[in-house]
Amino acid sequence: MPESTVPDRTDTPAVALGPTSLVLGAFSAVGIWGLAFATFPFAVIAGGLAVTLGAAGIHYAARHGIGRLWTAVAGTALGAVGLVGALGLVWSLGVA
Repeated sequence: MPESTVPDRTDTPAVALGPTSLVLGAFSAVGIWGLAFATFPFAVIAGGLAVTLGAAGIHYAARHGIGRLWTAVAGTALGAVGLVGALGLVWSLGVA
């Protein structure tokens, strides 16, 4: 008998929000604190996306039970660290 074609509850794009946020947040945090000037624009964009996707992942994981909460929280925290680091770097240089 063939497999069922009915979508499962975990077959949703919301499952990928947490891991995507974690990868982008890690890139942002390492990019800002490691190679600050070479990867600065990419790290800022990755940090903003990590915070946004992580917040959506937290919403889906906590409210709807779709996805994993710890990956979304970790990605949001790392993205926030990257964004705060970028803002601190810009502020310390007096550019803003």
